[in-house]
Amino acid sequence: MITTEQQERVRGWFTGRLPDEWKVAPPEVTVDRDEITVILTIGDVDLPEGTSEAERDEARAGRVKAFREDTRERRIEIAREAERRFERKVSWGVRAGEYGEMYTHLAAPVMTRLRQPQRMVLDTLVDAGVARSRSEALAWCVRLVGQHEEEWLGELREAMDKVAEVRTKGPAA
Repeated sequence: MITTEQQERVRGWFTGRLPDEWKVAPPEVTVDRDEITVILTIGDVDLPEGTSEAERDEARAGRVKAFREDTRERRIEIAREAERRFERKVSWGVRAGEYGEMYTHLAAPVMTRLRQPQRMVLDTLVDAGVARSRSEALAWCVRLVGQHEEEWLGELREAMDKVAEVRTKGPAA
């Protein structure tokens, strides 16, 4: 489990390490046991009023692509430092205005045992064309739960943080 303090330490390190010219807003840093995801917000495009939404979206996509290419070597250098320091892979994403793109991210395999009724749910999603495989269907289910249960998951994470804090105050083993 990642504690709030660990999350803050990683966020603080990236906030201090990233070049100022990469930040219109503080970086959004998320940490789990396998990966650190860093999402940067860069300046939005400056287009004349009346520009179509399609043109604006493509201009933002172009800005994000240019940022990716222009910063590749520095991002790799920073990621290597962070990977050594925090023992996790680093993934990058960038947002310009309403457009965002993940450049890299880890897809970690997860093993699970499901009984027939749960497998039937996944098979229904595959048969309906919602997913191409049981694995993709399970990922879809997890994303759906995450979207609809964010408040509950947030409360659960806060409770886990409190348990971790109490454990650190207990006697050493």
